[in-house]
Amino acid sequence: MSEEISKKVINIFSKHIKNKPVNEKEKVKSFAGFSYVRMDKDVNGYPFKAENLLNYAKDCHYIVKVMRDKNGAPSLYSYNVPNDRLLDFLLMFRNNELDGTIIEIDKFLPKNII
Repeated sequence: MSEEISKKVINIFSKHIKNKPVNEKEKVKSFAGFSYVRMDKDVNGYPFKAENLLNYAKDCHYIVKVMRDKNGAPSLYSYNVPNDRLLDFLLMFRNNELDGTIIEIDKFLPKNII
């Protein structure tokens, strides 16, 4: 997904949080206690293609920053988590297999680094 789409979604949530008017098609909705915005087309107005989104997801990795107490002082651990293992990684915290506080989750595409 492009940076433009990510920025657009963030702007929609920012307007919603600040109670600013949003486009009717960009209405923030809620489900299961979480807010979301549904997008059916990319920033150029083309419908999304499942194959393209799935191929993009395969390339995504996440840096998950976790704060832990090390000898009485906080330390920050950065984990490189592939997209297909992200839910497994998060469940390890839920199931107390890993401890600490998740500070940030940041997406990156390793192919763009090289």
